[in-house]
Amino acid sequence: MANSPQARKRIRRNDRRALINGARMSRIRGFVKKVEAAIEGGDKSGAAEALKAAQPELARGVARGVMHKNTASRKMSRLSKRVAAL
Repeated sequence: MANSPQARKRIRRNDRRALINGARMSRIRGFVKKVEAAIEGGDKSGAAEALKAAQPELARGVARGVMHKNTASRKMSRLSKRVAAL
């Protein structure tokens, strides 16, 4: 249990940030799922548009610190390759 005032404050701040970061990751996953759904449907133009919308979201996740740079890069690369293969 946190004993110092600063440790209590850290716990409060961490709880608030966890909600914000969870929402941010959920938003990123939603954009990625739209790309994957378009790929599964065989819609190349729709998949390309969804990918164009998902890339800045992934980059924003990296900038905000909720996702590692290499993870976002790997996801973008794999999605791009799948869209190009359609």
